Amino acid sequence: MSEMHLDPAKSVIGKIGIEKVSEITGKHVSRVYRWMYPKERGGTGGRVPQEEAEKLLAYAKENSIELSPADFFAVAA
Repeated sequence: MSEMHLDPAKSVIGKIGIEKVSEITGKHVSRVYRWMYPKERGGTGGRVPQEEAEKLLAYAKENSIELSPADFFAVAA
């Protein structure tokens, strides 16, 4: 993933893998990439949709992947 991709989506996807995130959520890989794009580029500004976050958290728990609800929020600078 590039430096141009935005967190927290970049970090969440990095922990699971983009292909697996696509599979878990039922979203095409191109849609998952959009979570990491700025809103000006048609993305979500780094936000993972809540419905998809719930699926990813459940998968992470079942597969012993370190992922918590806090990982889905940007840290204020």
